[in-house]
Amino acid sequence: MQLQLEELIVKAKQEIGQCSNLSELANLKAQYVGKKSELNNLFGKLKDIPAEERPAFGQAVNRARNKLEELIDGRETELRNSIWNQTKQGLDLTMPGTAYPRGGLHPLTKVMREIEDVFIGMGFAIAEGFDIEDEFHNFDALNTPKDHPSRNLADTFYLKDGNLLRTQTSTVQVRTMEKYPPPIRIISPGRCYRNDKPDASHSPVFHQVEGLVVDEGVTMADMKDTLHRFAKSIFGNDVQVRLRPHFFPFTEPSVEMDMSCSVCGGKGCRVCKQSGWLELCGAGMVDPNVFDILKIDSERYTGYAFGFGIDRITMMKYNIPDLRILYDNDLRVLRQFS
Repeated sequence: MQLQLEELIVKAKQEIGQCSNLSELANLKAQYVGKKSELNNLFGKLKDIPAEERPAFGQAVNRARNKLEELIDGRETELRNSIWNQTKQGLDLTMPGTAYPRGGLHPLTKVMREIEDVFIGMGFAIAEGFDIEDEFHNFDALNTPKDHPSRNLADTFYLKDGNLLRTQTSTVQVRTMEKYPPPIRIISPGRCYRNDKPDASHSPVFHQVEGLVVDEGVTMADMKDTLHRFAKSIFGNDVQVRLRPHFFPFTEPSVEMDMSCSVCGGKGCRVCKQSGWLELCGAGMVDPNVFDILKIDSERYTGYAFGFGIDRITMMKYNIPDLRILYDNDLRVLRQFS
């Protein structure tokens, strides 16, 4: 056995010394010290050696392994140094390096983060949910009747298992109210999906941020103050806002909030259809039926909810005339935001 070890080292030393590249050296390393190497095969023969000779043989094998690894490491250093010496002969270290352009955030991402910062500054937490939802969390818990148009195939993407792609991030509000008792103060930004044909103002995939506040003594004045502060934080102190009565199944009373047109300053133009106003969001006081469905005491707690289209805010903020521009990934457009 000892003679076999010595012959193995002599053979390995010769082959390692003649090795001309790192790939060949890796193969030799596997051959001599790998799991299926000749050296490991010798360990399998320990059972054939008398018990009193096994310790000495084991030590001899370990010494052989250390010797082989030393030879391999030494040759690897030699090869790497050789490669470097060949490379640096044609390398001018005084030449400037290659400058790679820096990327930038997509305008939708920039606006989403700006919105999050505004609401975090007002004490809101950020909650996230699932893109795939069930009808209860997307419709039933939000007081949406079975015959409501939004539940039709013409508006909602249904999946084979009976679930659907969420049509609004209000689903996150429902799950938050299921899991946590009041007080609640959250926003839920994310992707939504509706069966819309893409055009200048519609897309089957879009982004929303919805907010929810539930506590004792919450009033519509609180909601109005929050929405006003948000609009002025995003569009500047000169922006004017107004609330109009509206209807949503999950809020009562409900409103839509408009802001003065960011293009014409409220004077009237093609973008605002000469009205001087642009629709910004929908909002309202949470309908007591929603609280009852989710087992929250509607006699004790009140709350308000609101929802903004992030895509729409981005278009208004940067005067983008067509929603599809945000999804074309045209570098001429994206470079303006980097």
